Amino acid sequence: MTKDASTNSRERILEAATRIAQAHGYGGLNFRALAEEVGIKAASIYHHFESKADLGAAVARRYWENTQTALDEMLLKSKDPLNCLRHYPETFRRALASGNRICLCSFMAAEIDDLPEVVKKEVLTFADVNIAWLAKVLSAAGTGDARECEQRARAIFAAIAGAQLIARSRADIALYDGLIKGYRKAGLLPA
Repeated sequence: MTKDASTNSRERILEAATRIAQAHGYGGLNFRALAEEVGIKAASIYHHFESKADLGAAVARRYWENTQTALDEMLLKSKDPLNCLRHYPETFRRALASGNRICLCSFMAAEIDDLPEVVKKEVLTFADVNIAWLAKVLSAAGTGDARECEQRARAIFAAIAGAQLIARSRADIALYDGLIKGYRKAGLLPA
């Protein structure tokens, strides 16, 4: 197998594993079903990932890295922290709009007691990345001191992740939109 083919297979495995984990969590990752979706033999997955834990960690790491890049790009392009805060809920809405999926790391966080340590670390990093970005943006918007910004960042992250979970459980993206509207009205998010 050439390096390009190997990289392409690894990429396809990660993409499929992300979709599966967003719909079924870490517990739903199954090498046989994953291989079938990718169109390879289950044993081929072990060429790229030694274990389910290694695959889960790679998927979660990639997810938070991509999220961090997208959030940083949003801030760089906008240069308006309040505008970034207005658009932040869209980052979670996309998963709901894509087959009523949920944020991969939020789903895995619900399974935290059953996750291998290597996966837990990556899942917790996702929350840390979001909270740190939100605190930075809130600070840049002049909404309070560092402690207040971090507390509000945690509240925003928890509220949006919760709204996504509730909307997914009802298969109702309009419910998510209504909750976000309520957060804006209550002042948690800028209008």
